[in-house]
Amino acid sequence: MNAPLTPLALAERAFKYYDKRLAIIDGGRRETYADWSRRVFQAARALKSAGIRPGDRVAVLMPNTIDMLDMFYAVPWVGGVLVPLNTRLIAEDYAYILQHSGSRLLIVDGGLWPLVASLQDKLPPVWIAGQPMDGHSSYQAQLISQSDEPLPLPDIHEDDTMTLNYTSGTTARPKGVELTHRNLLINAVDFAFHLQVGLGDVYLHTLPMFHVNGWGGVWAVTGVGGVHVTLPKVDGKSIWGAIQDYRITRLCGAPTVLNFIIQAAEGAHVEHSVRIATAGAPPPAAIIERMESLGFEILHVYGLTEVSPFITVSEWLPEERQAPIEARAVRSARQGVSQLLAGEIRVVKPDGTDVKEDGQDLGEIVCRGNVVMKGYYQQPEATARVIRDGWFHSGDLAVIHPDHYIEIRDREKDMIISGGENISSVEVEAILYRHPAVQDAGVIGVPHNTWGETVKAIVVVKVGASVSGDDIIQFCRDHLAHFKAPTSVDFVDQLPRTASGKVQKFVLREPYWSK
Repeated sequence: MNAPLTPLALAERAFKYYDKRLAIIDGGRRETYADWSRRVFQAARALKSAGIRPGDRVAVLMPNTIDMLDMFYAVPWVGGVLVPLNTRLIAEDYAYILQHSGSRLLIVDGGLWPLVASLQDKLPPVWIAGQPMDGHSSYQAQLISQSDEPLPLPDIHEDDTMTLNYTSGTTARPKGVELTHRNLLINAVDFAFHLQVGLGDVYLHTLPMFHVNGWGGVWAVTGVGGVHVTLPKVDGKSIWGAIQDYRITRLCGAPTVLNFIIQAAEGAHVEHSVRIATAGAPPPAAIIERMESLGFEILHVYGLTEVSPFITVSEWLPEERQAPIEARAVRSARQGVSQLLAGEIRVVKPDGTDVKEDGQDLGEIVCRGNVVMKGYYQQPEATARVIRDGWFHSGDLAVIHPDHYIEIRDREKDMIISGGENISSVEVEAILYRHPAVQDAGVIGVPHNTWGETVKAIVVVKVGASVSGDDIIQFCRDHLAHFKAPTSVDFVDQLPRTASGKVQKFVLREPYWSK
């Protein structure tokens, strides 16, 4: 009988073979794999004692801490389903997710308790992690009373749901994406292979662990005996400081996080090898170029929550390392080719035929295989809308270049149609990022009496820089076909973003389309 494919097998191996090696740095706290395993087994037993049974959902609301990392092992180790909660939601969202998921237990970091305090009468039983709070059970106290002896792997099937990850809910109620043990093991292996994470690497958790399970880093790093460094609060100075203090070698982050690092570095060059995987939104070539010039190696990956979350990678070929940095950055900004174990990926037209590999023919990215979700929890109609004839439809519009590299041109819903012409907001944003005064940018379509829609740029200017809307428009006209250039520019202090770093374009559009 074959053993089920599960990330827990990675942990079982690591706990056995790397027991004396450093596993976690959490502020001033350091733990070996042996230390960590004992606490995971205590936590698993505490969950069982609390009545958690196979299939039960356990919700967690925590920043990137050692306690949060525990949950990705302890909950599935008793056959439970982990529900990691976005720390940037409102009370109404939490109430909906907890009710919809049917969570039997909620574990909350004490510092985040105010986010759900108003829901006290609607919450399942609560454990508070960190500082004890009157009237609530302490997560740490639950562990102390439990044995730390090893537990065997649970009796699971690889197609059982392991985590229930709720989407950001940018346009409607968040949907619960059911990811299986098999989905997540395949993604973790792809993560380790393509990011080249190995024994001795030190991984910084800049990416929120609640966001598609930290993209799989919560398990991949463990599987190869690497060191987890937690970072509860993400900002440029904290990231730059951690890279120096702990000699971080690997991390992940959306393009906006790369921007944080660029600002914090202030031109300083990283002194050791650091590889960063970026995703969440198409990274402008200018951002990749700036990061490479600081000494970082950038690996661009692409996917969605529904595919565990990765399916493509913008791979580096050895001979390309000698190319000019500008050329490398342009190619790295593309979404690339299928990851090692992800499955089949195509770009298709509305009639289901494949696009030409000419860099011009536009279609939708679809995929099938090892990482496609089980479905949306308790939403069969929504599942049927995106998984058709066995293929998951991403909603991302892309071309394929002659070198087989996929490049996203836009989300289907974000494509701007002006005077019958399709305009990619991503293409315009890429040009905006090349302007020396632009720190951040988003592009949307706004109503126009003649053309239906016209292009608007919403820009964050770098500190100390000065630029006018006319300057921005002219810069774009100098680098784009004129019909693609913005016709107006708004300046803001910051752009609204999801937890994964994606600009919330529905928020940007709302004032113009609601009139």
